[in-house]
Amino acid sequence: MNSPNPALVTRRAAQRLPRIPLLLLCAAYVLPGVFGRDPWKTADITAFGYMVNIAQGRTSWLAPTVGGLPADAALLPYWLGASFIKLLGPWVDPALAARIPFALLLVLVLVLTWYSTYHLARTEAAQPLPLAFGGEADPIDYARAIADGALLALIASLGLLQLGHETTPELVQLASVALFVYALAASPFRAAQSRLAALAALAALAASGAPSISMALAVVGSMICRASGYEPARRFVPWIAAGGVLAAAIATLLGAWGWRVGVTQLSANGTWELVRLLVWFTWPAWPLAVWTVWRWRGHLSDRHIAIPLGCAAVSVLASITMGGSDRALMLGLPPLAVLAAFALPTLQRSAAAAIDWFSVCFFTIFAAAVWVVYISMQTGIPAKPAANIARLSPGYTPRFSLLALVLAIAGTVAWLWLVKWRTGRSRHPLWKSLVLPASGVALGWLLAMTLLLPPLDHARSERALVQRIALHIPSRDCISAPGLSRAEVVALEHLGGYRVDAVTPSSATRCPFMLQMQTGAAPAAKVPGWDLLARERSNPSDDEFAAIYRRPPAASKR
Repeated sequence: MNSPNPALVTRRAAQRLPRIPLLLLCAAYVLPGVFGRDPWKTADITAFGYMVNIAQGRTSWLAPTVGGLPADAALLPYWLGASFIKLLGPWVDPALAARIPFALLLVLVLVLTWYSTYHLARTEAAQPLPLAFGGEADPIDYARAIADGALLALIASLGLLQLGHETTPELVQLASVALFVYALAASPFRAAQSRLAALAALAALAASGAPSISMALAVVGSMICRASGYEPARRFVPWIAAGGVLAAAIATLLGAWGWRVGVTQLSANGTWELVRLLVWFTWPAWPLAVWTVWRWRGHLSDRHIAIPLGCAAVSVLASITMGGSDRALMLGLPPLAVLAAFALPTLQRSAAAAIDWFSVCFFTIFAAAVWVVYISMQTGIPAKPAANIARLSPGYTPRFSLLALVLAIAGTVAWLWLVKWRTGRSRHPLWKSLVLPASGVALGWLLAMTLLLPPLDHARSERALVQRIALHIPSRDCISAPGLSRAEVVALEHLGGYRVDAVTPSSATRCPFMLQMQTGAAPAAKVPGWDLLARERSNPSDDEFAAIYRRPPAASKR
């Protein structure tokens, strides 16, 4: 027998978050980083390389390559980016065109997380108990307030911040997981939409390189729906099974099956690194999710707990078995945010106050530090931050952007107002404890992608290295690059305009130039049949160099 429902919620506590501030918060989270930068190392630029090669007809849609190196089986994300590059090609830079659909996918993840929570909070087991003298929350208002809390918890998740703004297959996987959670949550209320969502979600997961996670979610979803007290949910099981069969067929057709388990024995250090990843990557959702499981421990079989808990567990187990993969763990953030939201009706006032004060202190200090670094870059006062930027990003020349400054000022003023609003007097809404964490993360991302974007882009892009290589190799020439990573090959092709052969051995290539990555501690390697031209540092923070070779004119095979 289930224990009593732990949620007691008044009508005032079930206020929904005003929509205009919520939309502005989402815009401040999603849009920064979409414009005004190159593709970044390493997964971001690698995925972009396959997309742009497909769009420009340099490789086939079914077997894309960069420099002759084949892609993995995650074809759907590459097709998505390539389609937007072809569609917007005459008007938009290819890198920006490729980022647009992935920004829309991030928006979709936020929307699906809200609606998943909304439908789960409407179930009978999730509703709060009636109060003795009335005044309890309206069921719809309660569901909306809980959904607002889940959305804030997702935005506040630290692990989603960078990976969620990249142009990589994992973002398609993330949207697919969010869509599957929505399908499970909405199955008793939106039969047709849920069936299509389940089929599309599991198929998209398989087509974006995660067929095993797709199969695991299908099994977990089928078990939860089969045990549900809702007849429409039990009738949903065959549709989940059909989605699993479709996903398996797609994975087999694309050759996406692969053994990626990376854990055989976990050392003490490896275990600590895994625990540290789980703690910071899923903050602040994980402590709230743990509290939800504890307070609702008598309701673990109910849909509003079982669905997000089961889907989050699949992601966590996948991350552990893959040796602590942060990209696999990212897939669990939407269901984890849903689970965290159900802690809000039972959260103690002291815990809420601790979250508020930690957020105020941490994000205010971070924002102040960003402003100090920015002022130092623009004025030279104080001198040390600007010197640190010059050391970490050599060759960077500070530049001023009025638009970036205005956006940063607006974000900072909004943060200060929000802190005053939250700490100045008591507030009743359920979602109040997550406003400052979510807004602080959005502020930090906004400041980093406006005030600090130029030096960050200079340091994280391969453009500076390609420009140094261009001092020795004419543009549009052919470079032999066996052993180079895919990211470096893409940088040479699309930032330098070179033709790159990354598969033919250096002894057999017809290219007049060759590039090798070498460590600075060792002397430059002598390669038979090639003359060393120069060595250019790859990254100021490490000891890696790009060794540039030229074939002697007499031995040229051009």
